[in-house]
Amino acid sequence: MWESELDGKKLTFHLAGINNQNFIMRDEETGTWWQQVSGEAMHGPLKGRQLNGVFTDEVTFAVWKREHPNGRVLRPDERVSKNYEAANWEEEYEKLRVIVPVEANDKLKPRALLAGIVVNGKAVAYPMEVLRQQRLVINTIDTTPIFVALGDDNKSVRAFERTIDGRALEFFVKDNQFVDAETGSTWDFSGKAISGALTGKELKKISVLKDYWFDWK
Repeated sequence: MWESELDGKKLTFHLAGINNQNFIMRDEETGTWWQQVSGEAMHGPLKGRQLNGVFTDEVTFAVWKREHPNGRVLRPDERVSKNYEAANWEEEYEKLRVIVPVEANDKLKPRALLAGIVVNGKAVAYPMEVLRQQRLVINTIDTTPIFVALGDDNKSVRAFERTIDGRALEFFVKDNQFVDAETGSTWDFSGKAISGALTGKELKKISVLKDYWFDWK
């Protein structure tokens, strides 16, 4: 998700085509073509420019509605929404063939679904298959301690900086909740401590993008 304003000017975007199975957007104001997944201008007067990102959450509607009971939702386009009615549409989509270059030594299948994050300009992706097995992954990107967590619906994914008051915390899963080893505090899926010494503290969220390996790489 990207801000539509650049250098103080609002841009109006339309779908121009598809590249590597990813949308290409064209702005009316300059005719520049932009890559949807990266927010980078690929062709035109603004080539090389980068749109500013907006925080994105990769959660199911059930999770979002629980956390934002008064939130508003855009109505789906009924002409295409039927294509996404199946509960397992993501898993079925992973089985489709991909006609793009993939390295012979790749350990992941082209359509392996990933949870991707960018921290301090460094991009790292975590296979959803691993997250479904472990529920969380602890990591340090550059010098930033982070963890990536899978919701109890096995679909929603969130990432957090795991530092509170200057101290990095180690997390593990207990009784379907997240617990830090340092204080024994329990944290919910929104990144808030709900019991223990750190009750009320909140972890800083990191934007997550679900993407396929062939596209992410």
